[in-house]
Amino acid sequence: MSIEIIQGITKKPAVSSVLVDCISSLPMHGLFFIGHPVIPASEGPYTIDALLICKEKGIVVFDLIEESNEGDYPTRQDDSANRLESLLKTHRDLMDRRNLRIPINTISFAPRLSERHVHENKNGYPIVFTQETLTQHLTGVESWSDNTENVYRKTLSVVQNVSSIRKNRNRKKVNDPQSKGGIMKRLEDSIATLDTQQNRAIIETVQGVQRIRGLAGSGKTVILALKAAYLHIQHPDWRIAITFRTRSLNQHFHHLITTFTLAQARVEPDWNHLTILNAWGASDTSRNGIYQKFCQIHDLEYYDFNAAKRFGSGKEFSGACAHALSDCKEDKNLYDVILVDEAQDLPPEFLRICYHLLDEKKMLVYAYDELQNLSHDSLPSPDKIFGTDLNGVPLVTFDSSSNHDIVLKKCYRNSRPVLSAAHSLGFGIYRKSSKNEERPQLIQMFDDPRFWEEIGYDVKRGSLSPGSQVTLRRSEDSSPRFLEDHSPTKDLINLHWTLSSG
Repeated sequence: MSIEIIQGITKKPAVSSVLVDCISSLPMHGLFFIGHPVIPASEGPYTIDALLICKEKGIVVFDLIEESNEGDYPTRQDDSANRLESLLKTHRDLMDRRNLRIPINTISFAPRLSERHVHENKNGYPIVFTQETLTQHLTGVESWSDNTENVYRKTLSVVQNVSSIRKNRNRKKVNDPQSKGGIMKRLEDSIATLDTQQNRAIIETVQGVQRIRGLAGSGKTVILALKAAYLHIQHPDWRIAITFRTRSLNQHFHHLITTFTLAQARVEPDWNHLTILNAWGASDTSRNGIYQKFCQIHDLEYYDFNAAKRFGSGKEFSGACAHALSDCKEDKNLYDVILVDEAQDLPPEFLRICYHLLDEKKMLVYAYDELQNLSHDSLPSPDKIFGTDLNGVPLVTFDSSSNHDIVLKKCYRNSRPVLSAAHSLGFGIYRKSSKNEERPQLIQMFDDPRFWEEIGYDVKRGSLSPGSQVTLRRSEDSSPRFLEDHSPTKDLINLHWTLSSG
């Protein structure tokens, strides 16, 4: 039993830090958000200071007080509760006739004050000052009577803003719940909430470079779109760019970011400050790209695909980017944040170009699929990508305890049997070079065997060390059971044999 902490952007960092320490020790189950959710209002986006969604207590909205006086905290509590209630009431699944099925409690947290200044519960508006008084108050909050898993997950989906995607889809009504359409609907309902790592990847903003990685189907594109919308709403004056290799992603990102921004701010994104563009681009600016803009603002020679063939087959883009970097004499900052999707399909030289286009905060977020190349990691380590300073110190490193490197272990696109079968075939795990060979002759393998655990496998027997026998299985945490329990394995995996005429 624990509370997962998701720290977003806040204008009250000191009191937020104190509250996080207090919440972390509570014997409850749920999610605690700082600087989230963002709720649309007539005067502009309204950000809740802090929010606890708890299976035991329902919703607790926090009003955080950093000043030495409490101000009109009853009005602030009412405003936050009313705005959140209005948001939740737009979803029929959370309503019992005209009443919201999940209780909303409010509380002000003011660690700089003392009980001599204010009453702890003034006319039904509680205010607390310490971890002890906070725990006492939450213990006394009436238990939530309708705390079903379905209502809890639906509430999370609304707060996380994921429900706004599904609400805009025009799907035909399912008449037979046992049909494939019925199964698809149940699966959509089951994945309508984000897991903790996805939440962190979206809401938690770090200074410097951030890496988001996982298997295909772990939600990276949606995460980047949500993150772009969240940053754009919180910092409307920032210059934010979203880039990728596949041109068809342009409209997909445009739709997702527009949907998320409208859901949180009731306004269209300001496309003068938020730019969606291809990685390469065209020389005539008919199709803007990060590389094209880099050449343009630094007055460098631009190479299109045909011209870049001089760098060698398969090295066209990497050669063009490397050539531009070598000719660049100084950095010219074009963006505050750059978010890169499909980074596994882009050369490290391109990520360096992104790095040099950023201001001193160097807020680069790049997401990529693991196992696109089964012989090794999809991308080099950050010190190899971004290089070192004049003293030989890497410009970018990731601390394992920080949120600069987020691994999305859950894969929602493919079930456990499908992934395990695909990896078995891809690595040749059951391949034998001859009938008398007892041990498999693997086609390829990771340089570091521990990488299996990073992509969601557990050791069932043996050891992940060179020369050792080991049996691996995908964990239920990384491959949720609901992705396979709906159908027999023979419906998930079909074998088709083709006999060669030779």
